[in-house]
Formats: sequence, C-alpha cells, structure tokens
Amino acid sequence: MNAGPVPTTTPRIGCDVVTVADVARSIDLFGDRYLRRVFTPHELTVCTGAGRVQRLAARFAAKEAVMKVLRPRDDAIPWRSIEIRRAPWGGCAVHLDGNAAARASDEQLTDFQVSLSHEPDYAFATVAATRTAVTEREQA
Repeated sequence: MNAGPVPTTTPRIGCDVVTVADVARSIDLFGDRYLRRVFTPHELTVCTGAGRVQRLAARFAAKEAVMKVLRPRDDAIPWRSIEIRRAPWGGCAVHLDGNAAARASDEQLTDFQVSLSHEPDYAFATVAATRTAVTEREQA
C-alpha cells in the first residue's frame, strides 16, 4: 500500500581552487573583455583595492564550485548568471539568474551556501546546496 509522497533531501557539494596568477594573467591578456565576460558589475564593484585579483580569483573558484553543484551537462551556463554577493553578515552568498537559476530549479536545488578563502597565490571556494526530491514511500 502506498503511503504517499515523501520529500527527501540530499546535499550537493562542489569545491574549486584557482591560482591567483591565472586570473591575473587573464586580466592582463584580455582586460575588460575577460572581466565583463566572467564577473557581474556587482562583483567588479566589491572587488577593489590591493587584494582585487585575489578576491576575483575566489569568486571565480566559487562560480566553478557552483557549476559542479549544478551539473549542467549540455546546458550553456554563462559565468555572469552565477553571482557571488556580499551578505549582510559579512560573508558571501550565491545568487543565480538566467540559465543557472533554471538549472537549479530543474535539479530541485535550493539553499546555496558558499565559503571563500584566498591567499596571495591561491583562492578556494566550497559551495553546498540542498536537493529536494519527492519519492513514493510504501506503507508497511
């Protein structure tokens, strides 16, 4: 006998590490074209000052980690559809738009969390999200 639908949640986790020198090299080679292709206006506004390239590298690592959580297969997800925003408490938050938001909805992913870290040579990010699926449970 069927007891009806039962929601189950599972975490999805992605992480990525980026060398700060690779991001600096891309900025040097491609300039504003690279920056506008990968980062949103908000990200470019908050990543200023002496540690700018490190902060941009950390956001790039976070975008890569989000991609690992989304598992896009053949879907084209533009970098700018994933935005890493400053949260009111001082950390960062993930904001999805366009194809990234559609993919998250298709995969039933919610509650994205991000943690960033950077040093002079490396930037690292971990992203977690919750996937909720509804399954039918058999009644005992």
